[in-house]
Amino acid sequence: MIQAKPLTAADFAPFGDVLDASGGPDRMINEGLCGRFHDRARLDFGPDGRACLSIFDAVPRDLPYELTLLERHPLGSQAFLPMTEHSFLVIVAPDAGGVPGDPLAFLTAPRQGINFLRNTWHGVLTPLHAPGLFAVVDREGPGVNVEEYRLRVPVTVTA
Repeated sequence: MIQAKPLTAADFAPFGDVLDASGGPDRMINEGLCGRFHDRARLDFGPDGRACLSIFDAVPRDLPYELTLLERHPLGSQAFLPMTEHSFLVIVAPDAGGVPGDPLAFLTAPRQGINFLRNTWHGVLTPLHAPGLFAVVDREGPGVNVEEYRLRVPVTVTA
């Protein structure tokens, strides 16, 4: 069993970027009417890829949550930007010789999204409230960009 902890930039850095719009913006634009939180993600689409913007509508899950599947994207990064201010569950795992190592779980705060670095093992999109709407920026291009790993023993994630 693992316990989800609050998502922080420092704890999440080995796996990706926290896309956070809390606190103050980097600068004001549009005649001072729009705060710009600038360049928050290390987007990576490889030499043959391009950015793809999609909208995902995921079924909300409950805690405790049973983790059974991890995946990674070897050809590009993947960013999730919630279209609501609800928190969601983020699960990652270090690579352990081509398979996922021990998973870690995070709970986002309102106004946070995440960007998984290329080749980062992660759980599936796991909203905790309806609607589960997310803007997703990931790679489009040639090649197979998803690898799945089904856990032999499910892991329970608690709050």
